[in-house]
Amino acid sequence: MAVLCVFFALLGAGSNAAGTVLQRKAALRVPDQDAMRLRLLRDMVRQPVWLLGICGVAGAALFQALALVAGPLALAQPVFVLELPLALLIALPVLHRTLPAGGWAAVACMVAGLVLGLAAAAPGGGTSQAPLSRWVPALVLGLGVMGLAAAAALHRRTGPRKAALLGVAAATGNALTAALMKSAADTFSDRGFTAFLGAWQTYAFALCGCAAVFLLENSLQAGPVTASQPALTLGDAAISLALGVTVYREHVRLGGWILPELAGVAMVAAGTVYLARATPLTRELSSP
Repeated sequence: MAVLCVFFALLGAGSNAAGTVLQRKAALRVPDQDAMRLRLLRDMVRQPVWLLGICGVAGAALFQALALVAGPLALAQPVFVLELPLALLIALPVLHRTLPAGGWAAVACMVAGLVLGLAAAAPGGGTSQAPLSRWVPALVLGLGVMGLAAAAALHRRTGPRKAALLGVAAATGNALTAALMKSAADTFSDRGFTAFLGAWQTYAFALCGCAAVFLLENSLQAGPVTASQPALTLGDAAISLALGVTVYREHVRLGGWILPELAGVAMVAAGTVYLARATPLTRELSSP
C-alpha cells in the first residue's frame, strides 16, 4: 500500500505542477487591482489556459485522494514537494528552454532529500478517522494561520512579501484540505457514496479547498513564484506531517533517525530555494 500511496502522490504532484504552470500564465494577464477580489477569478475563468490549469488541479485532487486512501497523510503529502521541479520540467518544452546544470543538480538534491527523509522517518500507522476532539484544535489553529497570513498580506503592496504570506496561507489551506480529504475519501472507500455525502469532512474539505485555491491564485498574482513557491512547497509538507501525527496518530521514527530526517529536509529546502530563486527558467515563469 505504501508503494501505491507514493505512486498516486507522484501522479498528483505532476498534475498539480502542470496546473500551477498554466495558472501562473493566466495570473500574469490579470491587473494588479483585482487582487483579493472575486473579480480575479472572473478574469481567470475567461482564459482557456486557466481552465486547463484547473483541470490539472482537479486531476491532482483525484490522485491525492487515492494516495490518502492507500497510505498515511505523513507519507503522501511530503511527496508533493516534487511539484516545483516537476513544474520546471513541464515548462521546458512549453517555453523551448533548457535547465542549467545547477538546476538539474537542485532537482537531484530535492529527490534525494525526499527519499532520505521519508526512508528515515518511515511514516506509517495511524487511523483512517479521527474524533472531533482532535479536529477542533487542528481546524482552529489552521484556519487561524490562514486568516492571519491573509490579513497581513492585505496591508502590503504587491511584491515578494505579499506573495510569500499568501503562499503560507495557501499552504496551510492545502494541508487542511488534504487532512479532511483523507477522512472523506476513507469514508467513501469503506461505506460508500451515501456515507461520503453525509460526512461533515466532505463539505469541510470542499470549502477549505476552494479557499486554498483562491489564496493560491492571489499568491501567484501578488508576486513572483520565487517568493510564493518555497512557502507553498515546504509549508504544505510540514503542516501535513504535523496533522498526520496529531490528528490521525500516525508515527514517524525519532531518536537517532532525526539526524538523517533533518538532513533530508535540509536537502529538499536547499533544492527548493535554489530552483525558486536561481534558475533562469523560474524567473522567466515569474516575470510579467
